[in-house]
Amino acid sequence: MPTRRLHRADGPPRPRGRNRVDILVILCGVLGLLAFLFLPGMLAPGPGIPGSSVTQSTPPAAGPISETTLPPTDKTGIPPSPVYPAAAAPSRISYPAADLDVVVHPFEPSSSEMESRTLVPPETLDGYWLTLYGTPGAGSANTTYILGHSWEDRDAPFNHLSSAARPGDRFTAITASGTMTYTVDSVTTYLKGSLKDSPIWAVVPNRIVLISCYTEDPQGKNVVVVASPLRGP
Repeated sequence: MPTRRLHRADGPPRPRGRNRVDILVILCGVLGLLAFLFLPGMLAPGPGIPGSSVTQSTPPAAGPISETTLPPTDKTGIPPSPVYPAAAAPSRISYPAADLDVVVHPFEPSSSEMESRTLVPPETLDGYWLTLYGTPGAGSANTTYILGHSWEDRDAPFNHLSSAARPGDRFTAITASGTMTYTVDSVTTYLKGSLKDSPIWAVVPNRIVLISCYTEDPQGKNVVVVASPLRGP
């Protein structure tokens, strides 16, 4: 078993319209291990989860290291909103342009993880859906977050987010209710210390955010892919 080197970065803060969890992101230089540490007293479910709440604070927003986004589009002639399948837990992500096709498992902290404020997803090549947040589909109340490990010593599906993901790409999220198609809005790299203040933690129903470590600097940066549901052909 290779020795893992842990590197930390603060997680999201708690202003209005943002998810109420403070997290530290840890990445291993060898395995690309992704983990979350919850700060004392700050763990709470996002909107759409019973007993959830959002509080207000005013930390400064952090800028990305690099960002690629789609250009503005003409809003005229937008077709009627499509009918989406009912919101349900994601079970698979298929992203052909990035050569990423993975099973997605629910990831919810255990009581011991809650006590230690540490979340460590299993060391696999699969994706992990943060159950405290949103689900894709009609009736979604929050952003859906899916995490995946990048690996330094082997090829892995989430490695390709760093090298191949581009705005305008399409990928699908498969759930028990059906299939949702998404268009990538942005591909951004963040210093781990700035990820907590980034706009990815805004509450945006039906948006999907994919997070992994950035393969060109796995110890210092994260790559984040933000995508919105496809509205038309």
